[in-house]
Amino acid sequence: MRRETKEPQAGVAATLAAMTLEEKVSLCAGRDLWSLGGVPRLGVPSIVLTDGPHGVRLMKGDLGQAANLSEHEPATCFPTASALAATWDVALLEEVGVALGEEARALGVSVLLGPGANIKRTPLCGRNFEYFSEDPLLSSRMAAAWIRGVQRTGVAASLKHFAANNQEERRTYIDARVDARALREIYLASFEHAVTEAQPWTVMAAYNRLEGTYCTQHPWLLTDVLRREWGFDGLVVSDWGAIDVRAESLVAGCDLEMPGSLGRGDAALLRDVRTGRVPLAALDAAVTRILQLIQRTAGAREAGHTYDKEAHHALALRAAAEGTVLLKNEGGLLPVSPTSHLAVIGAFAQVPRYQGAGSSELTPTRLEEALGALRTRVAEAGGRLTYAPGYGRYEDRPDPALIAEACEAARGADAVLLFVGLAEAYETEGLDREYLRLPPAHDALVRAVAEVNPRVAVVLSNGAPVEMPWHARVPAILEAYLGGQAGGGAVARVLLGELEPGGRLAETFPLHLEDLPVSAMPKGPRVLEYRESLYVGYRYHDAAGTDVLFPFGHGLSYTSFAYADLSLGAPRLRDGDTLEVSVTVTNTGPRPGAEVVQVYVHAMSPGVFRPPQELKAFTKVRLAPGESRRVRLTLDRRAFAVWDAARESWAVEPGTYEVRVGSSSRDVRARARVELSSEAPPVARDVPAVYRDVRAPGGFSHEAFAALYGAPLPENAHEVPGAFTLNTPLMDMRASPVARFIHARMFAEASKVLGRAKKDITPVLRSMLQEASLRSLWLASQGLVRRPLIEALLSLSNGRYARGALALVRAALTLWR
Repeated sequence: MRRETKEPQAGVAATLAAMTLEEKVSLCAGRDLWSLGGVPRLGVPSIVLTDGPHGVRLMKGDLGQAANLSEHEPATCFPTASALAATWDVALLEEVGVALGEEARALGVSVLLGPGANIKRTPLCGRNFEYFSEDPLLSSRMAAAWIRGVQRTGVAASLKHFAANNQEERRTYIDARVDARALREIYLASFEHAVTEAQPWTVMAAYNRLEGTYCTQHPWLLTDVLRREWGFDGLVVSDWGAIDVRAESLVAGCDLEMPGSLGRGDAALLRDVRTGRVPLAALDAAVTRILQLIQRTAGAREAGHTYDKEAHHALALRAAAEGTVLLKNEGGLLPVSPTSHLAVIGAFAQVPRYQGAGSSELTPTRLEEALGALRTRVAEAGGRLTYAPGYGRYEDRPDPALIAEACEAARGADAVLLFVGLAEAYETEGLDREYLRLPPAHDALVRAVAEVNPRVAVVLSNGAPVEMPWHARVPAILEAYLGGQAGGGAVARVLLGELEPGGRLAETFPLHLEDLPVSAMPKGPRVLEYRESLYVGYRYHDAAGTDVLFPFGHGLSYTSFAYADLSLGAPRLRDGDTLEVSVTVTNTGPRPGAEVVQVYVHAMSPGVFRPPQELKAFTKVRLAPGESRRVRLTLDRRAFAVWDAARESWAVEPGTYEVRVGSSSRDVRARARVELSSEAPPVARDVPAVYRDVRAPGGFSHEAFAALYGAPLPENAHEVPGAFTLNTPLMDMRASPVARFIHARMFAEASKVLGRAKKDITPVLRSMLQEASLRSLWLASQGLVRRPLIEALLSLSNGRYARGALALVRAALTLWR
């Protein structure tokens, strides 16, 4: 592994002044897949960047060899973001961040690519396990804590994917169109606090377009909002292969292109600088930020860094338990006694699903499975345990023999612990889910076992919500999410009552996919209209009055809590004042436990449309049996403000607001009112009826959204031959024999590099190849296939054969020279 250790001998300004133009240009792109080349002549070292959000995913061997992508240095696999967010514990997230930073620097990594703060607009997004929440306040607070922890160790965090990257399908091509208020109040707000309060040293620009412009080339997003408005002083890095035109990205504020092309792209950027297309000042600003990043992370590259593997595993176990959500527990079935007869059913108990698939998948230092942990404790206590797999690990079809065996194991047991969930292929980077159902074999198993034994506790392993058509048939449901390498042990301890299920849902579990407005909206092919505007997650369900399976913020405990004596710091506020909210919480049960106190704000008579209530503060409090504590939270101006698109600023609407305190969005325990005055209320304008009442006829239609959006929306149709661009997915260019040939060659090359037959290519890689464009040939070849040749292929794909042939000849001559 190539890593220089010599640090800069002078300050950033002096180093910049000593650099040649060629050295500046070369520093603005990666040397290979995961590292920067540095400037050895000036003592500027190479640095390594790597995934990921729940564990350090450092590739073994040469960082430039794609064939090594599946081989990683062992590292602690912590719970994924969906589980970490369910802890609602910012202090714990910061601890996890510190541990991740310690492991990164022990492996020589300077930049850890995370956390992911994208909003869970739809539970179908294949990468939701890597994101925190459907709510921007919770998401941004969790992200900020993660960043603070990592950067305390001298390792840089990379907040991603900025911005409006809320689906995996066509992510490198899609154009997200979001109305101004939803963009500010939901999708940018999920990043804002993390930037302003935690100051990540890097931010990663997303693949997609936003309002017609690629995020990596978006001056308003990267410069006006991120730098000037939010005060970001770090480096912007592209997502891997996300840059369309390098010159435009550099001018827009994207400093670093990843991965590199072994220097093959430098000539074009040099030419752009020399001709003035890229101002030298823009190049110098980018290089300065790269040098500052290298300087900031110098301590991470010092020799001798180590970490305590056992302590990190213990932290991973604690985080998994804190993120485990007890969804249902009728009759107090859980916890179960280890002295009883327990039937453990489901292959996930023995071969756990514990992490996400795609770029965050890593090699754990060890792996605990629930079955082994349960067997040990039951044997020590003198109980009895029977086990049956019930299904094959990747099997979708129910197997009658396996189900019959499971039913036999469950019959007569004092309790059944039934493990089901989603296999890796169901949720992964690069693919979106098609539905919210579990694999048919899993649903069939739950129904069958519940018929022979009514005392069933279902344990779910999944990264995002699932439908549960059997939920009324079982008394207990435990959402374990993807709990990391210690998740199996954590779940065993929670089931037996050794640990509390400390989690609360950071997302709504709908009854059916059809209950979500996004389920009826098109996902492309060219444009993604965010027609529901502010009505994301619980905001929509509360406005529509729909029943849900489990609401946002929900989670039970092995104890109980009472709320009393809610008070507000003042009955009236002026615009800009803060408001203290105080409530007494008492543990009224027999065990110690943790409660998440949630504060929602409701505008009583709003003049502008807004959801019925929104989360504006929260805290997690741990109490002994019988203990009471006065909990105090503060609401600032933003807790009441909306984005005023006319003035392009935040504004507070005068009027009466109800402050609601409770243990979930639908379990409000206390309410109080406050009067707000404001001299500059937001400018209200007419909007379609559906945005004031989501049940209005017509729903979130294209026409309604166009009126709300306030500007013409682009045509949303496949590009046709003759209009293909360098960014058109090759799967949309099947009408062209040239494009079909290129597509086939890409599959063949991927098979060759990975040493696999075409049929064995993973679903995520298959999806990436399906959505690849002619532009991606540059990335795939590490710059060997150059722009003139790609443009020649585009002409041929569009049927302009004479022009394409001439361009091919010119490209060949250029290459020969």
